[in-house]
Amino acid sequence: MIRRRLPALALGALLCGPGIASAQGVAERLNDYPTEARADYVFGCMASNGQSRQVLQQCACSIDEIAAILPYERYVEAETVLSMRLTGGERMAVFNGSAAANAIVADLRRAQAEAEVVCFF
Repeated sequence: MIRRRLPALALGALLCGPGIASAQGVAERLNDYPTEARADYVFGCMASNGQSRQVLQQCACSIDEIAAILPYERYVEAETVLSMRLTGGERMAVFNGSAAANAIVADLRRAQAEAEVVCFF
């Protein structure tokens, strides 16, 4: 039975060709956030917005939207800058005033605003 499916799958892959590769690339890009990062975001979101099933769905939608807009690497950079800004001190001044740090955080804020419009309204 398995032998019969494999040729059909191979034929399907050949017929679809580049479409599968591009779909996989999009899926990988949209799923580059580890589960731990998604769960951490949802927990924080729920702590801010309430502990209901509806809020769970909205927060999960929110991180999915952010992941669709912002690559995970850029998300980590923004979270790092925000974390360093909370630390304070003279050594952390580079995170508070640099144009690069501000641009990284602005990208995250725009993605969060888009996610809020899509998921919370």
